Amino acid sequence: MRFQQSCRMAVWLVIAPLLLGGCSILREFGPVVEVHTLDAGEAIELKRGDILTRGKLSDATTQTIRVAALDAQACAKPISADCVEALAAVTGVAADRRLAALSELWLAQAQAMKPGSEQQAAWLETIRYAYAYLFFGDHTPGERAFEDRQTQVRDWYNYAVERAATGMFEVRQQMSTQLPAQTRWNIAGWGLQLDMRSARLPGSTAVPAELLPASSLSFRGLRSLYRRDGFGAELVAVMPDEPLTSAPIRDGRPAAKRNQQPLPWSEMPAPSMTVLLHPDGDDLDSVLHTRTVRLTVHDPYVESAIMLRGQRVPLAANFTAGYGVWLARAKFNKQSLRSLLGREGGIDRPHVYLMQPYDPNRRIIVMLHGLASSPEAWVELANEILGDEALRQHYQIWQVYYPTNMPIALNHAMIRRALGDTLAHFDPSGQAPASSDLVLVGHSMGGVIARLMVSSTDQSLVQLAADHSRLTPQQIKRIDPMLRFEPFPHVSRAIFIAAPHRGTSVAGGRLGRWMAGFIRFPVTVLEELAHTLAPNAAASSHESLGHIPNSVDNLDENDPFVRAAADFPISAQVRYHSIVAQANADVALDDSDDGLVPYRSAHLPGAQSEKVIISGHSVQQNAAAILEIQRILKDDMTQQEEQQGGR
Repeated sequence: MRFQQSCRMAVWLVIAPLLLGGCSILREFGPVVEVHTLDAGEAIELKRGDILTRGKLSDATTQTIRVAALDAQACAKPISADCVEALAAVTGVAADRRLAALSELWLAQAQAMKPGSEQQAAWLETIRYAYAYLFFGDHTPGERAFEDRQTQVRDWYNYAVERAATGMFEVRQQMSTQLPAQTRWNIAGWGLQLDMRSARLPGSTAVPAELLPASSLSFRGLRSLYRRDGFGAELVAVMPDEPLTSAPIRDGRPAAKRNQQPLPWSEMPAPSMTVLLHPDGDDLDSVLHTRTVRLTVHDPYVESAIMLRGQRVPLAANFTAGYGVWLARAKFNKQSLRSLLGREGGIDRPHVYLMQPYDPNRRIIVMLHGLASSPEAWVELANEILGDEALRQHYQIWQVYYPTNMPIALNHAMIRRALGDTLAHFDPSGQAPASSDLVLVGHSMGGVIARLMVSSTDQSLVQLAADHSRLTPQQIKRIDPMLRFEPFPHVSRAIFIAAPHRGTSVAGGRLGRWMAGFIRFPVTVLEELAHTLAPNAAASSHESLGHIPNSVDNLDENDPFVRAAADFPISAQVRYHSIVAQANADVALDDSDDGLVPYRSAHLPGAQSEKVIISGHSVQQNAAAILEIQRILKDDMTQQEEQQGGR
């Protein structure tokens, strides 16, 4: 009996598949569902992984392909035009699912192609379907605000715009075509309209030398990278920039420069921008069939959001990339050393760098670096201010780059002139908010100069020149602006950082004297000074000037100039603060120093606040010092708002 039952079972197992038409029993009666547990990383990767992050299609796109009755394996191949066409023709799948999947499929195709018109067309198709999903799909962007899928599609759009825009730029560069503010041309079978009316590019040229994707840039030497999530490609426009150098020397004389009177200011030649591509059309069908697109360029410092299809859309932005590119390429570290030593390739006069295009409604922070330094001294502080939304909306940064070998009095006079000329250029009437309530921030010798800018003199420097130089009374009169001055107009606050207001013994010691022996002045400056002192002489020679104290001489605690300047009264209209570095916390504060500047020299009576930080002399880069400066700036914003509210 048991034998017969076993035989029947065996026969059943053999013939059952045949009776069921060759199909599996499991398929006939429904699939078997198995459950697997995912860890957090796997779960997030399943939801957010896509063609950009893992090199294969997202799970949501794969599911859409299956729901549309298409071959998922065939569609996963790098270039599958049939799959794209078939999915585009499907009508039984929700618009959001279909549009998002088509955007990713086109993105996969673009990545697999070689650069050229076909790839450009694929980028534009990616943009088309992403744009259609975001603004013409089943839901508005606000309704999908917390959906991972919308974030993916936004990222595909941004990346495709980045690649398309840089590709278009390269094509136009090869054609050597100047781009006016608004123009049209054909590319990859599409009609393209360029709209740069919202762009603000520095310099006289309307075309960058390079257009860099900010997403592809990585920086060393910066603690933080500040950006804003949103819509659009984050790019850096690198503009043509002529480096600042002193005139070359030929046969002991300064050779003529192409520009005899260079401007004392320029805007940072690597501004950040946000680029959008808008396929034409007022409804879904027209967007899906258009062959025209509009490219718009936006200044992230001016526009944080735009209105698109009745929706307020935040614009993507990168506030660090342009600044980082500029510093990395400027090679300030070598040039500042050449300037200190008076060598060819250095600079011979101050220059004001605007960190962003001039804004008449933002207050100005003027930064003054120290000895043998450059704008690189402010890399962390400037980046933190640019990255702080409240400070960024209220302030703009101007960095003064000056030759640190000059006598402090001469640098002070030239910096005053450069700042005054820059303000007069951008605000001739002097009525813009930017021209009022300036904030000075100076480190080390820059702090000494900042203090002079908010001080007034008596006859002491005139008497000093008479007693310690070979100048005649008539010559002293000619340099009177260097010897007698009032506080620089419209400065309301100053921050002095590790500033040797009363000098330092290091400058007068063996190391300081050895260093001072290497310092030379540019011949251009000496010739100008000689001509100022003897304008009617047939040949004014700088050899007649005799010994002129350099910056290191002036920083000696026994130097007559620094001793006199330390007692100049600071304007009662200026609120000032001190940040003091203390190298050794175990030493009593009054007896301490930062390795170069003693506390007694950096301390200023009457300061609104004094912050002591355990640090070496380069305390301006210290995170605690930056937090203190941010606190001061925000308190200043609050006080100004309260004053305006009380009017």
